[in-house]
Amino acid sequence: MVVPELHLVQSETDARQLSGLAREIWTEHYTSLIGAEQVTYMLDRYQSAEQIWQDIQSCHVTYVWLDCGTDMAAYMAYSDKTGYGDCFLSKLYVKKAYRGQGLAKTLLDHLVARCRRDKKQSIWLTVNKHNTGSIEAYKKLGFSCVDAIVTDIGGGFVMDDYVLRREVEQ
Repeated sequence: MVVPELHLVQSETDARQLSGLAREIWTEHYTSLIGAEQVTYMLDRYQSAEQIWQDIQSCHVTYVWLDCGTDMAAYMAYSDKTGYGDCFLSKLYVKKAYRGQGLAKTLLDHLVARCRRDKKQSIWLTVNKHNTGSIEAYKKLGFSCVDAIVTDIGGGFVMDDYVLRREVEQ
């Protein structure tokens, strides 16, 4: 197995490549959970190259990805948005061919190290209530459920999620 290499999204080209990866992962994984129409809506609204680059330029969101050889295999986005914790893990997605190989843990380890450095006490995220595989993976990574929320995202769609949180050991 190739050792994954972590990269920071730093250019519009990186954002375009990441958007392509998001489209691949979301279409494969989320269509059965939320339907093709909502997948397309959310990709266009939250995962377009333009939106990713705007998030980065605003200095509020950090995007990183993992390469496995020449293949972009997984990515994560996080911010200092408070709510249920100090650091919001807004995105953590792994390409189907790479699931079960520890890439989510590699990304999370990077985030935990950053949180320790910045004295953040906890990480929180939202996950679709029907995304049982991801919920179990997050629990194995130390997260626990702290709430259930429904968020109107426009376009006639909602996100029906659990809120998960993990404390950061200092």
